[in-house]
Amino acid sequence: MTTSCSDALEMSALLCRIGPGDEVIMPSFTFMSTANAFLVRGAKVVFADTLPDVPNIDPAEIERLITTKTRAIVVVHYSGIACDMDRIMEMARRYNLCVVEDAAHAIDSYYKGRPLGSIGDFGTFSFHETKNIISGEGGLLIINQPDQGNRAEIIWEKGTNRAAFYRGEVDKYGWVDIGSSYLPSDAVAAFLYAQIIRFDNIQNRRKKLWWTYYNLLKPLEGKVPLKCPVIPDFATINGNLFHVTVSSGETRDRALEYLKKQGVHALFHYLPLHSSPYYLDKHDGRSLPNTDRFSATILRLPFYNSLRKSQVKFIVGKIAEFFQVNGF
Repeated sequence: MTTSCSDALEMSALLCRIGPGDEVIMPSFTFMSTANAFLVRGAKVVFADTLPDVPNIDPAEIERLITTKTRAIVVVHYSGIACDMDRIMEMARRYNLCVVEDAAHAIDSYYKGRPLGSIGDFGTFSFHETKNIISGEGGLLIINQPDQGNRAEIIWEKGTNRAAFYRGEVDKYGWVDIGSSYLPSDAVAAFLYAQIIRFDNIQNRRKKLWWTYYNLLKPLEGKVPLKCPVIPDFATINGNLFHVTVSSGETRDRALEYLKKQGVHALFHYLPLHSSPYYLDKHDGRSLPNTDRFSATILRLPFYNSLRKSQVKFIVGKIAEFFQVNGF
């Protein structure tokens, strides 16, 4: 466990031995923590576009961006929907690259039957208050390379071999590597543990809510400019969030305003990192059209454990009403 998914990502950057001059490929459609973890190590982040129909990184775009300086690929499983991990892992092995799965959204989601976070060299999870199970803040680092376990423990313990000392493996502990204070408090762990005990119940509830949204909204496709999430054959859903896409940024903004007036708190999502104020002059200037389109047109709907089916029906009704009122 870590104090946040951001810390788990920072640990993965250290374990990948990322340093100045290295390049790391990742999607622009993600939270800034995904990039920050590698930027603080001195790396150059190279942003790849998403797929046209799923807001996940496009494997073909990754391969076009690989250079002799590339050291790692970071994938983000948006809303718990898996990236195409076979293609990405084959590419990574061919070019001898580390793969980090940012699985902040993806607890209890699978790729061809394999849990997300267990496929790349490292997987990172979030227990932020917006996730399926929470500890206010909190994260998790999954280490899928057995030879990295000891170093991960040292990095986790501020660069010391303190854990080995408590196991009686060394007479005294000292500073043996770089690291930081990545351990969460016992209170954070206890808060999370209570939900882990009820995890199956929580997940059953969230998945039912997800499918309720989907089954009510799917009939609107083709009648109004709205699309439900696309789930590839190799992926599953985990009830992390529910989003739709609409035809334009203007339509999305008008929908947000209309729903707000009806008492429905819907949201947009990520602003593209490649065109953010911090990174604008660092990006190489490539257009990322799919990223820009998803950023402009994704509409996130209310989604939480205690949401009732009657409330979902009300929300869907207001969405349909918005399109009717606006002449779509």
